[in-house]
Amino acid sequence: TLRVIWVIWVIWVICVVCVVCVICVICVIYVIRTIWVIRIMWTLMIHLLRHGAVADNGDGNDDNNGNDGGAVRRFIGRTDLPLSETGRRQARQWAGRMAGIDLAGIFCSDLSRSAETARIIAGGRPIPLTPIPALSEIHLGQWEGRAMADIRRRHPDQWTARGSSLAGFRPPGGESFGDLAERVIPAFERITAIPGNTLIVAHAGVNRVIICHILKMPLQQIFSLEQSHGGLNLIRPTAGGFRVLALNLGIHFM
Repeated sequence: TLRVIWVIWVIWVICVVCVVCVICVICVIYVIRTIWVIRIMWTLMIHLLRHGAVADNGDGNDDNNGNDGGAVRRFIGRTDLPLSETGRRQARQWAGRMAGIDLAGIFCSDLSRSAETARIIAGGRPIPLTPIPALSEIHLGQWEGRAMADIRRRHPDQWTARGSSLAGFRPPGGESFGDLAERVIPAFERITAIPGNTLIVAHAGVNRVIICHILKMPLQQIFSLEQSHGGLNLIRPTAGGFRVLALNLGIHFM
């Protein structure tokens, strides 16, 4: 009947309008994303990257809070773990994404996981790759390589003290996050005094103290900042210091 035809026609029109609206929203999102990426590429920027995933042999990995997963969660700071194949793939992906960015310098720590990530991203660029020992991960002393559960069981007083004062507590023979900040921030300021875009490939703890410094966050809150393997932070120099534009971006955001 005519009524049925009319109802079908109305439903068809509504469906077409909905599809058009969805397409328009997708196009707007794509345009905004493209403009954002172009802006990043042409604005002076500090690209602060955490190195790629490490080869951990099933023993956890190198997050200095031991909270990144793995069969056994361990404290791994200065332990010199190599990249895994996943980490190398992450570095290659960032190399492709950053190919259009004119970098004045690439900096890394003296640990192999940082240096290899930086080397892969640098590729054949005719710019120096500069290792900075001050950008090395926090030194965890006698806690290096030990399971979190073992520390908590054998040294409950130390475990509690660390949680109470992340800025001031030092594992035996190691550094506090306050110590880490004292050596990292001057190195960061020297690097960022260089004109042009820079890439810094560092570590979870290093990146966190830099971001805490810029945002004026107390170090006690340092683990509220997520820093994934291959996560990128975008920092823009300003007349009054620095502005954090993005935190822990994955490759799919760029």
